[in-house]
Amino acid sequence: MSLSELLVLGQGSDLASERGVSCTGELPPSSDPHLVERAIAAKAALGSRALILGHHYQRDEVIQFADITGDSFKLAQAAADQSSAEFIFFCGVHFMAESADILTSPKQRVILPDLAAGCSMADMATANQVNQCWQELEKLGVASRTVPVTYMNSSAAIKSFTGEHGGTICTSSNAQKTLEWAFAKGEKVLFLPDQHLGRNTAVLSLGLSLDDCVLWNPWKPMGGLTENQILGAKMILWRGHCSVHGRFTRESIQEVRTRIPGVQVITHPECQHEVVVDSDVVGSTERIIQAVSSSPAGSKWAIGTELNLVSRLAQNNPDKEIVFLDKTVCYCSTMNRIDLPHLVWAMESIVAGHVVNEIKVDERVAKYSKLALDQMLAL
Repeated sequence: MSLSELLVLGQGSDLASERGVSCTGELPPSSDPHLVERAIAAKAALGSRALILGHHYQRDEVIQFADITGDSFKLAQAAADQSSAEFIFFCGVHFMAESADILTSPKQRVILPDLAAGCSMADMATANQVNQCWQELEKLGVASRTVPVTYMNSSAAIKSFTGEHGGTICTSSNAQKTLEWAFAKGEKVLFLPDQHLGRNTAVLSLGLSLDDCVLWNPWKPMGGLTENQILGAKMILWRGHCSVHGRFTRESIQEVRTRIPGVQVITHPECQHEVVVDSDVVGSTERIIQAVSSSPAGSKWAIGTELNLVSRLAQNNPDKEIVFLDKTVCYCSTMNRIDLPHLVWAMESIVAGHVVNEIKVDERVAKYSKLALDQMLAL
């Protein structure tokens, strides 16, 4: 396209130039054909000194080198249990590596291959915002009766706040058990930072109503709520969400059911409430894997979760028809920052004696975060 053919901003569109419009989901090949050999050599050189943890949403090129794969809950447990590894390469996102550093011994070092691998959901709740929210609850006299429950997808600072105020961490695997624990301890729950997981678990698993849930907007005075709304609520949900799971819609479900008769729709509880209600099965990443893998040959599944995992499930279950729930391809952009070049670079650097991208959580933050994480692991 020549300069004279460029469209004026806001005046028309050229679909052929839009990245991702016709993308079928394949990732480009590596620019270095020797990366796999280098990864094998670096991992062998490190031997038992290294442990590679790979989240299910990682690329296949990374997962093939993972010693343990899992969701955030399983990998948190693995980090806590693997006391012999000197270096833990966390192929996930920043908040996961922080949790691994908190749960491991001071002698162990946690490496995040790419420091830019963050989480938009975790960024939706800052320590200052959460502290302001708590101060408002204190003014209303309800803080003492409120238990903070923080999703694993949060910064160490938010986990620290939770531990300091007698709360706990949850994942999508144990959210129901966690909320049951919290309501046995207090009258209200402040759920951070994913509104959808909190709402779906409270309503569909605990039997609360949508009216029992209110949404706290950190950008508005008193969360955009009235005093009566806060006093009457059982679940105070933070206004946060997952950019990937939030894409799935009720229309996506209707479209795939029309296109593939007999398909079963399975979605993650981070999806919008109406999407979860319309699904056949709802569950954590681990449950999605188990449900699809154990289903009979010929089963048809439309899966509402991150595309790397959906593609891997399709590859590993060739006797089933497995499709991505959304017609538009959507990877987790930050999770995908961890690729084979970054992993190889991190491992080779340590083989050469240079520690790179070490994740180290502040001592005080780590202290209270560990209280909340230990409570999660004890449930």
